[in-house]
Amino acid sequence: MQILPGDPAELGATPRDGGVNFALFSAHAEAVDLCLFLDGREERVALPERAGDVWHGFVPGLGPGAEYGFRVHGPWAPDLGHRFNPAKLLLDPYARALSKPLIWDAALQGGAGPARPDRRDSAAAMPRAVVCAPQNPHWERPATPWSETIIYEAHPKGLSMLHAEVLPELRGTFAGLASPPILRHLQDLGVTAIELLPVCAFMNDRFLVEHGLSNYWGYQPVGFFAPEPRYGTPEAFRAMVRSFHSAGIEVILDVVFNHSGEGDGQGPTLSLRGIDNASYYRLAEGGRGYINDTGTGNTLDLSHPMVLRMVMDCLRHWVVEMGVDGFRFDLAATLARDATGAVNLGTACFLAALRQDPVLRHVKLIAEPWDIGPGGYRLGSFPHPFAEWNDRFRDGLRQFWRGDAGQMPELARRIAGSAEIFDHSGRPATASVNFLTAHDGFTLQDLVSYNEKRNEANGEQNRDGHNANFSQALDDPVAQIARKRALLASLLIAQGVPMLLAGDEIGNSQGGNNNAYAQDNPVGWIDWPAADAGLTAFVARLVRLRRAHPVLRQTRFLHAKIRAQDGKRDLIWRLPSGAEPGPQDWHNAQAQCLCVEIRGAAEGPEGAAAREAVFAVFNAGPTTEVTLPEGRWTLALDSADPDAPERICHASITCVAAQSVQLFTRPTAQQEQA
Repeated sequence: MQILPGDPAELGATPRDGGVNFALFSAHAEAVDLCLFLDGREERVALPERAGDVWHGFVPGLGPGAEYGFRVHGPWAPDLGHRFNPAKLLLDPYARALSKPLIWDAALQGGAGPARPDRRDSAAAMPRAVVCAPQNPHWERPATPWSETIIYEAHPKGLSMLHAEVLPELRGTFAGLASPPILRHLQDLGVTAIELLPVCAFMNDRFLVEHGLSNYWGYQPVGFFAPEPRYGTPEAFRAMVRSFHSAGIEVILDVVFNHSGEGDGQGPTLSLRGIDNASYYRLAEGGRGYINDTGTGNTLDLSHPMVLRMVMDCLRHWVVEMGVDGFRFDLAATLARDATGAVNLGTACFLAALRQDPVLRHVKLIAEPWDIGPGGYRLGSFPHPFAEWNDRFRDGLRQFWRGDAGQMPELARRIAGSAEIFDHSGRPATASVNFLTAHDGFTLQDLVSYNEKRNEANGEQNRDGHNANFSQALDDPVAQIARKRALLASLLIAQGVPMLLAGDEIGNSQGGNNNAYAQDNPVGWIDWPAADAGLTAFVARLVRLRRAHPVLRQTRFLHAKIRAQDGKRDLIWRLPSGAEPGPQDWHNAQAQCLCVEIRGAAEGPEGAAAREAVFAVFNAGPTTEVTLPEGRWTLALDSADPDAPERICHASITCVAAQSVQLFTRPTAQQEQA
């Protein structure tokens, strides 16, 4: 096999006129073999050139579709951070596609203990990278503003697996995800963005395989540029994105750059570990072990310029070539750790690179603002243009509606957009991504069905998953639906960006499993056959209300300031009596009903929000009479009577049912005349 010097400029496998260029970064390697698989045989040839730390070569006559990997030579010295082992076929970190899914096999083990490498050849167990033709398609993107965004978090497989109207051969794939029945459902709901759990190629790790389970969620990435083969090809992914865009729905990916699926020192050698362990991972002093700020055994070192380059190249790939509209960064605090391990959000290399990038600065960026390392909880600290998952919203709303004592101030803070957390440095009110539930934790149905998690099926003796669920088992189905409606109404009325968990709108249950990461079965799949159509219609109505009233989705924070146009405050909290609460009321641990008037922000621009007002009542206690503020009001929503049409209120007092939300708007001129 002929190989020429090639070019180090572009990492990965790049088809060019007459062949394919290969380039691989490794600062500590002694030699790099390119392994091509032709007619079922592996042919090896050394990359002939090295430019700095990039090894490269050009193979004439090769083209897209060719399968390849690398074997990297160097010292086996774990105490110094080096774990080179040429017996292991390695996946190109820049691979655009994989030949098959990656499943644990004993031959993938890198070391036979710390003293010596494992000499078993891993080629038969490893997927191969597939050379792909470069893509630069044109994308017609919805480009929905943050203030109009409603996110729907879903699993790329589980959303379609049990849907009777999705063709059986498409279920669990990218094609099934964007099939007409799923698109119709999302459009009927009114969501504007689907946030997908990891779609990048991942590993079914040893523990799960040995227990007859699989890595369902996909948080063990190995091929950062490649779609998971179980879901489909790169072409199928692009077709899926086009279908979502045609339906007016943006695609946001949950991406994992805080760690890889290679785990700790006892884990397999698949890619980065065998290419240059000491460069890709954050290691303890002297290289003796892995820093584990992620809880998965290793932590990628984004303070290294070539690791940072890989991540930035990867994000641009998903935007430019694959059509993605945004990213949710798993354990984002890890991405802001410097070489010392400290979280430095103001100076972090990754955040700085991301914010100035001419491609990435235009897409939606969402941080999961924590990890398990020291100083890792950083809610509210990420710089603009990041939005952040707000777990304080999740916990505060759950506790208020459960009836926990002293939660009225917490409800007020969350309904007002968590300004005490996010209102600084010019950040907008859309910085808070509000959610009641997410993939990690109870579903909404399980939140009202179980007092404790039931994770025995995960094989960890129920030790895994959150313990602080703030849930409550309600035996009465009527009480369950009332609690769910109240929670959902609070979510869609609150300032910020709402996120729904797929299946909550149909009453999906996971049987009390609040950590279904290994449940690639009906536990983790959406239970469409048992769908609650009434709850779905209620959620769709909430979304329409939010869309119809800009005052519910403002970009400026509300601080009870006086508006110049009418002399009224933009935010007025009220008790059921109509009076404004004093200090003693805010400190009343037994208070369970809170009301609020919301107008356009005093510091906001003139527009639709500036001209309207709403009045909302949140009643977690018994049936209560509430005095309406002065003026004419239309009852636009009563969660206790979700099918009732809007009606003008002719009385100054309304009766609010237990565990319910009412939303009032100013009547339109047409309603007044009617």
